[in-house]
Amino acid sequence: MKIVVDAFGGDFAPYEIVAGAVKALQKNEKLNIVLVGDKDKITEILQSLVFVSDRLEIVHAPDVVTMDDIPTVAIRTKKTSSIVVAYDYLKQNDDAEALVSAGSTGATLTGAVLKLGRIKNISRPALAPILPTVNDGGVMLLDCGANAECKAENLLHFAIMGNEYMRAMGVKKPRIALLNIGTEEEKGSEMIKEVYQMLKNSKLNFVGNIEARDVLRGTVDVVVCDGFSGNVCLKTIEGTAEILFGEIKSVMKSSLKTKIGALFLKKGMVNIKKKYDYRKLGGAPLLGVQKIVLKCHGNSKADSIASTIEQAYQLASNKLIDKVTKAVEKNEE
Repeated sequence: MKIVVDAFGGDFAPYEIVAGAVKALQKNEKLNIVLVGDKDKITEILQSLVFVSDRLEIVHAPDVVTMDDIPTVAIRTKKTSSIVVAYDYLKQNDDAEALVSAGSTGATLTGAVLKLGRIKNISRPALAPILPTVNDGGVMLLDCGANAECKAENLLHFAIMGNEYMRAMGVKKPRIALLNIGTEEEKGSEMIKEVYQMLKNSKLNFVGNIEARDVLRGTVDVVVCDGFSGNVCLKTIEGTAEILFGEIKSVMKSSLKTKIGALFLKKGMVNIKKKYDYRKLGGAPLLGVQKIVLKCHGNSKADSIASTIEQAYQLASNKLIDKVTKAVEKNEE
């Protein structure tokens, strides 16, 4: 199975991306990886890692889409950029199952839609990160920014795709919830009320509304929302966690007594930090396009890249695209 990797996307590209690909190959003998980017630079990094494998292919792409580029313009004009060449390879080769990139989110999303196209009957693709929960599990939040404005049908499709994704990742009967301003059925906008009824009448395991404060409690597996609300929810969670850890660190360093106390708390604090490290859960899938696309965080390093490649392998092995396609077709009947 081939996984295509954008070797020049991300804050620490290309070294960390290439190193992550090498780690993934070492862990999984069934993997084949296609690294897309400047061939000379990739080869130089591989030599420094002392790694040679017939399961690793390099496709030359001398250009890069930057964060300053307008995504739609870049995808159409930067024909030799790593992300465009990666999508072209993915589309043209049947044995290429997925794409992994830590580059521009806008370019990754735009490229997926323009180059691969949507799955039949899917009204909108959705960006769907997995967030760590208090019970050491994960919850999918979708959409998280691909669609700022949505219709009820879009959210129903998000729920169907999220359900199939979590099943592919080993959750037998995913619990689906709708992000809302209250748990009561009558709460929310007219569109949200409409979605509630659609989910309630579907064959999904819909458990009702959920408030943002409960998203990380581990009581549900999929939280459905429009892209605007999802992105606000995600950024609020990230910002709150960052502020709290910063405040705790500041207090621990404030006096000799707190520094001594911090020594006893150090192991516990490290464990909490690891528990809520989003990188351990891999990349955020873009659900609803013709092949598997996983978007890593821009500051991802080798371990995160390797985990995301393995995530892509698992999803492809479980035939995620086929399952989503069939689930949506069944819903349309």
